[in-house]
Amino acid sequence: MSPSPFPGRRSVLRGSLAASAALTLPAAVGAAPAFALSGRPGAGWGVQTGDVTSDSGLVWVRSDRPARMIVETAATESFRGARRWHGPLLGSGTDFTGTTRLHGLPAGEQIHYRVLLADPDDPRRTGEPVAGTFRTVSPKRRHGVRFLWSGDLAGQGWGINPELGGYRIYDAMARLDPDFFLCSGDNIYADGPLTATQALPDGTLWRNVTTEEKSKVAETLAEFRGNFRYNLLDENLRRFNAQVPSVIQWDDHEVRNNWYPGEVIADTDARYTEKSVDVLAGRARRAFSEYFPISTLRPGAEEGRVHRVVRHGPLLDVFVLDMRTYRNANSPDDQTVDPQGILGAEQLEWLKRELSRSRAVWKVIAADMPLGLVVPDTTEGRANIEAVAQGDPGAPLGRELQIAELLRYIKHRRITGTVWLTADVHHTSAQHYQPSRAAFGDFEPFWEFVSGPLNAGAFPASALDDTFGPERVFVKAPTASNVSPAGGYQFFGEVDIDGGSGELTVRLREQDGTVLFTKVLQPGRVGQ
Repeated sequence: MSPSPFPGRRSVLRGSLAASAALTLPAAVGAAPAFALSGRPGAGWGVQTGDVTSDSGLVWVRSDRPARMIVETAATESFRGARRWHGPLLGSGTDFTGTTRLHGLPAGEQIHYRVLLADPDDPRRTGEPVAGTFRTVSPKRRHGVRFLWSGDLAGQGWGINPELGGYRIYDAMARLDPDFFLCSGDNIYADGPLTATQALPDGTLWRNVTTEEKSKVAETLAEFRGNFRYNLLDENLRRFNAQVPSVIQWDDHEVRNNWYPGEVIADTDARYTEKSVDVLAGRARRAFSEYFPISTLRPGAEEGRVHRVVRHGPLLDVFVLDMRTYRNANSPDDQTVDPQGILGAEQLEWLKRELSRSRAVWKVIAADMPLGLVVPDTTEGRANIEAVAQGDPGAPLGRELQIAELLRYIKHRRITGTVWLTADVHHTSAQHYQPSRAAFGDFEPFWEFVSGPLNAGAFPASALDDTFGPERVFVKAPTASNVSPAGGYQFFGEVDIDGGSGELTVRLREQDGTVLFTKVLQPGRVGQ
């Protein structure tokens, strides 16, 4: 990537973030931090931005009581000559969360903003402002693009551990000063309660911050909301959110492990009194829409969907998929006809259409599940398949049929620059898909890169399915299952697109930012 012409977010936020840090009170290990409560509205959960374009952005906040959301923007953090935006009234109907759309912003510029919460009965009474910053998209190719991706947060019983510094990986990501962060799903583990302590292999204890909502599986809307709120107790994440816009997708653990539409939870799972997964998913989706700045899920938005295209100038389009909402039921996945697949027929046609329309140099397909890695589903004690690959190395079967159709379409429409990014499997790897190695060969070669977890249990590398001819060029994974974040194996990925050459560089990184693997791809070239 070309050297950035903008000042780093960390330098411009050093002073303003102190105010948000001051909103928290010290807490003992194991207890959730208490947010200071005064006579004025408080925003102790920080701020977030999303859906940033060349002239707009969406700002998110949560209040501790009813309040009017006000956003001020300026060219510098002094906020001289600030522009004011009047946002919604925050109330219990949205768990006191809300978003404000900023528009008419200058392209390719650093935007400083601060959120004030005003007493609805006395607009002069406002709480301490919480500041953030982001860069609008530059329409000029020469600026380049840098973004990060990962997924899987607070899973397998490993939550916020203050003794280890909490979610430290977010500080390592912030140091790279990305244009945005793509979270590839499993933002929460609604089905993963947290206990105060967990035993580690060396005999010591992992100590979690705990809350009432994280003490059981989420079933009610309040419990789902509490799961999203839990992660915002971490100071590293709040600081990161104030510096880096997000592009969020969801996967299974926002609801329940390996869920699919129409599923009914077996009576043997006594943790759940609500057995309809569709009911649980509806509540989870509402909480998801309340806790992330996503335009397509805002109240009154026409689309009301997670899948969307995020455009970032002439170099990059990100196609955010939803491989959960429209999928068919998990099964052995060996059917010879499968029109629904993992995307659903309508989303598949949407993806084809948007890929054809894209004029970006690089077309990143953000998939919440991998293509050629076998991900089994034994949730109900049956040998089903959770992702796409089912372990049969022959011709496409089951959900592979839909992916084969998509790959064939990309080839025959001569769509170049497609790269697949994913998480889900709790290790990091790079796979190259090559027709000459595949049982199905009617596609152009492409790369799939896997990262994660952010703060969850790490697992051994998944088996490969040869239907699309993957070769695992790099992998780092533990040999044991559910290795805690204290044992390492926490990962994120970086994509850096150079504004001059158009080269796309992928770096797979460890929790502290150490580079494990690098791959450079050339624009417009097939077979690399």
